[in-house]
Amino acid sequence: MELEFTGEVVEWRGPAPYHFVPLPPDEAEMVDEVKAEVAYWGVVPVSAWLGETSFTTSMFPREGTWFLPLKDAVRRAEGVALGDVVDVRLSVGR
Repeated sequence: MELEFTGEVVEWRGPAPYHFVPLPPDEAEMVDEVKAEVAYWGVVPVSAWLGETSFTTSMFPREGTWFLPLKDAVRRAEGVALGDVVDVRLSVGR
């Protein structure tokens, strides 16, 4: 499944601060529909593109949606900071 959406970069503090883009409700619902087929250990693997930078990661459920982690290297490459609104493309699954 391929998804494209726009979202705001947010921070969630665990042992260290992490940056994420929460999926909008419609896209989160689409992931929910296929999660049983692709999820492992409660996370959904994805290939993602932010600008010209591609990366792999796993989204996890939080606050009624899915959070897409943004690696520091990806944020640096694209000049993305906390609070920025970004366009993301995802391929859900391995």
